[in-house]
Amino acid sequence: MGNHNMAKVAWLGLGVMGYPMAGYLKTRGGHDVVVYNRTSAKAEKWKEQFGGAIAATPAEAARDCDAVFACVGNDDDVRSVTIGPDGAFSTLRPGAIYIDHTTASAKVARELSEIAETRGFKFLDCPVSGGQSGAENGTLTVMAGGDEAAFAVAEPFIKNYARSARLLGPSGSGQLAKMANQIAIAGLVQGLAESIHFAECAGLDIQALIETISKGAAQSWQMENRWQTMHARKFDFGFAVDWMRKDLAICFDEAQANGADLTVTKLVDRFYAEVQELGGRRWDTSSLIARLDAKKET
Repeated sequence: MGNHNMAKVAWLGLGVMGYPMAGYLKTRGGHDVVVYNRTSAKAEKWKEQFGGAIAATPAEAARDCDAVFACVGNDDDVRSVTIGPDGAFSTLRPGAIYIDHTTASAKVARELSEIAETRGFKFLDCPVSGGQSGAENGTLTVMAGGDEAAFAVAEPFIKNYARSARLLGPSGSGQLAKMANQIAIAGLVQGLAESIHFAECAGLDIQALIETISKGAAQSWQMENRWQTMHARKFDFGFAVDWMRKDLAICFDEAQANGADLTVTKLVDRFYAEVQELGGRRWDTSSLIARLDAKKET
């Protein structure tokens, strides 16, 4: 899926998501990619693998770029690489587009979009779903917020590492969609954990059970992809509990502002806190079943 219009782009943040995503801009997109990472060893390794160039600061990375992409940790990190000292906003040229793939608040997205407007470039909030495997396979789902014309320009770039990308509304809408995504997952994973836990307690053949009920109304992505690892108590497949709790905190913050009732999500967040206490901070989200094991033992 090569892009005949080669562009100069920058990528800020080479974590488990950003590293492969930036790679696809080079391998599938054929773009000229400059990378920046807080710890330079990661940037060196990326350059060794993909070529491209390394910048010492976000500002240096963003200079002369058509588009700048970022995937960092949280609101503070997003501010730091954009408007902080040596941030990308200090050198980004008018007409350029800044695409932020971090899962952060809608508030920071709106704030940075306004600053970008005054400086003659565009900011899009574009959080992703699909986890580490989605990033590594280039099959992510991207939910975007911001200017329509800017999104149209950004979309061909995004399609190098995403299976689907959609603009959901003005600035902040991408982040709000990601929140809705995480809310939908939280209660669902708890339901799956309780279902498997109950079936184990009842002595059912779990594989036969799942093969049967996954053909009906109980079917879900979580069931298809996580029943086996959940039943085997293997929790190293994807999205860490610490990150889920970070995301849910953003959801609760927004819900407080918009009046949404998140009773079940709040309950599941408390369960995740218990999983953290069991030592499961880096376990994936399916580790809710470990809490049920611990409760059964007491």
